[in-house]
Amino acid sequence: MPAKVYGEFNFNTENGLQETVQMNHRVNNLERDLVEGCTRNDRIAQRELYYKYCTAMFSTAYRILNDHENAQDALQDAFIQVYRDISQFRGTSTLGAWIKTIVVRSALHILRREKRLNLEMADGAYHHEMAVQIPEYMSSEYLEKAILSLPDGCRTVFLLVEVEGYTHAEAAKMLNVSSGTSKSQLFHARLLLKQRLTMKTDQK
Repeated sequence: MPAKVYGEFNFNTENGLQETVQMNHRVNNLERDLVEGCTRNDRIAQRELYYKYCTAMFSTAYRILNDHENAQDALQDAFIQVYRDISQFRGTSTLGAWIKTIVVRSALHILRREKRLNLEMADGAYHHEMAVQIPEYMSSEYLEKAILSLPDGCRTVFLLVEVEGYTHAEAAKMLNVSSGTSKSQLFHARLLLKQRLTMKTDQK
């Protein structure tokens, strides 16, 4: 049975590239209007901003916290900060990426408050790359459960680096650890996830 491997695939045709540029222009205009409205404390703009991003941002917070109530608290705290600090948004990233960083930090604050963020160096083998292969028949629901079953510390690093796309340096800065610890925890997460997926495959 073929297997999927974590990675990114980018298909560009000339027409597709033109459509992407046009779409990005429309998105940038929308983001600018939302930022300007929220800067003026426009309630309609604030509500539109929230509903545009709340679902994706809740998913990010939930994966880190593995708890619906805590994820909702993290989301609420994050959007309070978003509304307060949105005038500081400079457009060096997408608005969604800027909001996501605030949501991630809000979720990490809750993990620290509950003393769930154990990020000691897992072992010295983090320099070995390990691909996590996902069988085609495996459902996204099972994969999600397998990721959520990882210990809080290594799961958080896995989500930040593999799912959200942060570099080890960026993840380490948010977690207040070294890049080496981030790499170590990612290796540990991949190892555990591979074991869980292998067990599921053996039971197939």
